[in-house]
Amino acid sequence: MNTSPFPTAQGSDHAVLLLHGLSSSPAELRFLARALVEEGFMTHTPEIRGYSADTGHVPMEQWITAAVAEFDALASRHRHVSVCGLSMGATLAAAVAQQRPAARALLLLSITLSYDGWAIPWYRFLLDYAYYTPLRSRYRYREHEPYGLRNEALRSKIARVMQRGEISEVGPASIALPALHEASRLAGSVRKKLKSISTDCLIIHAIDDETSSPHNARYVVTNVGASFLRTIWLDDSYHMITSDNEREVVARECALFMRESAAASACCNNPTPVVSRALARRLRQLAAVARKA
Repeated sequence: MNTSPFPTAQGSDHAVLLLHGLSSSPAELRFLARALVEEGFMTHTPEIRGYSADTGHVPMEQWITAAVAEFDALASRHRHVSVCGLSMGATLAAAVAQQRPAARALLLLSITLSYDGWAIPWYRFLLDYAYYTPLRSRYRYREHEPYGLRNEALRSKIARVMQRGEISEVGPASIALPALHEASRLAGSVRKKLKSISTDCLIIHAIDDETSSPHNARYVVTNVGASFLRTIWLDDSYHMITSDNEREVVARECALFMRESAAASACCNNPTPVVSRALARRLRQLAAVARKA
């Protein structure tokens, strides 16, 4: 597991574990990480063996174990630790929250419990069966336009990178079949245990997401066990919302939600209510009147 070289806010009491998408790299979350640092949060965007690009293949249980270990390392140094993921990284973040209910907030960006968006090929479901054939070691699912981007200028730039078979800021050019298989297993596991998640939860999803339809977000809203839950729908982005047209909105809403979650926690842990001097004076006056009556 390697730590990304992105900037962090040293000395912050609130750390954010950022988890990128399947077979990708921390570059997907570069803008969000920098924005959160500017807002005073400490960020950590690790590479995870078997999950991140060019790190081999391991069962999804090892992805979860590695991500939880990253969470624990942050929790040993910071008062608050939130978990944020993009795409399949959001699904992995939910798995972390299931095992670590002490997480301050859970931020699910374009969560993917099923690859059911409008740009997914009709034969996608056959890949689950292909895994059990000799194709397992040879087939790679190739990304294609719109590459998760509504922004046409950025899409053109990414297309050139993808044509060279390289990893771009919005993900890899292709994904191996074993990785897709383990991702499906991860999604199935998380789906079954959503009720166990009590962590404050923010869901941000594009209504035109071409990779994971809005049904994914609605399923979480209906089934998650969180009592503090907020859902934000974007109308000018596709799947890669941390890079697309509304990336500033995503960063702003993430920072706001984590602040509100931490503030609510501090309030609940403080037995003395916060009352203004004017209100306190008025309460004393009312109490005096009541005693005279």
